[in-house]
Amino acid sequence: MTDDHELEPAHGWRARSKYLTYRGLAAGMGHLPEPLAEGIARGVARVMALRGGPALAMNERHMARVLASECAPGVAPDPVLVQRWSRRTFDSYARYWSDGARLPYESEAGVRARFQILEGEQHIRDAVDRGRGVVMALPHVGSWEWGGAWLGLEGMPMTAVVERLEPEELFEWFVGQRAAMGLTAVPLGDGSSSALLRALKANEIAGLVSDRDLVGNGVEVEFFGEKTTLPAGAAALALRTGAALLPVVVYSGPGNWHTGVVHPPLDTSRQGRMREDIARVTQDLATTFEHDIRAHPEQWHLYQPNWPSDPR
Repeated sequence: MTDDHELEPAHGWRARSKYLTYRGLAAGMGHLPEPLAEGIARGVARVMALRGGPALAMNERHMARVLASECAPGVAPDPVLVQRWSRRTFDSYARYWSDGARLPYESEAGVRARFQILEGEQHIRDAVDRGRGVVMALPHVGSWEWGGAWLGLEGMPMTAVVERLEPEELFEWFVGQRAAMGLTAVPLGDGSSSALLRALKANEIAGLVSDRDLVGNGVEVEFFGEKTTLPAGAAALALRTGAALLPVVVYSGPGNWHTGVVHPPLDTSRQGRMREDIARVTQDLATTFEHDIRAHPEQWHLYQPNWPSDPR
């Protein structure tokens, strides 16, 4: 039998190797000429898409829901079309990783030269002027970190909840990279709510990616024609603090740009019991996400189960 303590050095070596690999790849992508870095990322992604596997199969389920929502009732989208669109998400995801790796090395001028808000910038500034903070809710679309970096340059820093990475050394490096861009990243879990409340109290921005219920205790909504749950955090924060709740999406493109769209603030007035108001506002958020995802379904980077009917 193998003593458990004999496994610890091997486990530690693997964790260290993973950290060094990710950090080395990020540094390499950040310093390579942009066309070459993006070409490498896209090449790897296309190989993965052609190989298929569980990630592609799951994304095809999600893509079928999106495309079906634009069909006549009772009409299913062409499976070939679903697969084609789903494979494009790998290409988009490659750009997300490539641009994300390059972002910490971009100058202020470089960020400003490649980010624009197509519509709704005034919604952010009006909310900041109210002095009660801003809750931004986003889907897994495009490259939201570019929006966070731009907000920091504009004197509107964001605190965002992110999934914890393993090993811890990798996560701490990730957090440090974001901090250098003016973006405070806090791990999902105990303490994340306190960090968001502190940001709102300071009249800053609290950012939550809100199209996937990671914890499993979300609010039931109808999302692309099927019942599921989405996290209640954005709605609950806005209702309890009086902060404006802005649905936001940051698309990759056109060209090498990143384009933000900021929707008008959702109605977070109290209309009933807190539980009911949270459910109402979260459903409004889900409906807005549907609109944003339909606009560029190939940029919706979701490869995990998201509905009860999805296989685990």
